[in-house]
Amino acid sequence: MVAYDLGIKSNTPREMAKRGLEVVVVPANTPYEEVKKEYQPDGVFMSNGPGDPATADEMVAVAKAALDDGMPLFGICFGNQILGRALGLDTYKMVFGHRGINVPVKDHRDGKIYITAQNHGFALEGKPGEPFETPWGTAEVTHTCLNDDVVEGVALSSGMAFSVQYHPESAAGPNDARTLFDDFADLIAKVDFNNTAAAKKNK
Repeated sequence: MVAYDLGIKSNTPREMAKRGLEVVVVPANTPYEEVKKEYQPDGVFMSNGPGDPATADEMVAVAKAALDDGMPLFGICFGNQILGRALGLDTYKMVFGHRGINVPVKDHRDGKIYITAQNHGFALEGKPGEPFETPWGTAEVTHTCLNDDVVEGVALSSGMAFSVQYHPESAAGPNDARTLFDDFADLIAKVDFNNTAAAKKNK
């Protein structure tokens, strides 16, 4: 898999590697077609990092290209805002932001509540329970913060792309949400992108 470095934490590739994924880290704004040609990844990850997501047009273009290609996509923090923008959501600057390691987040798909680590000053607009249409099918706001209802996660209903605003990589804790890495590894194994693409090409 390829991980876009938008300010990536070193523990994120470690968590991926623990699940049997070979990780290649590439600089932000590397064109998707260049990454695909050189590395032939089975999945794309977009990391956390600083910056205003409203100015990250090149990374939004990367996300759209990956979605067009049917590539499994996972994002954390800034990566969540990038995926959200690609799906058509707007972003805004928060008054105070979320900082700390004890921020409660609800997954609206199953009702589970996670205690999360966060460090962000921008967020996506949107409401849970209101599916919206995208060029890649229906999407939804999957997570919100229980303190202030800020969007904390989005996903395609197909499961092919998902992201969260908080930090599941357990650096600096807590580790409630580390299973997201399992979910991404399972998605990559299920989709088997390169074998599927090769089969289509040979038809």
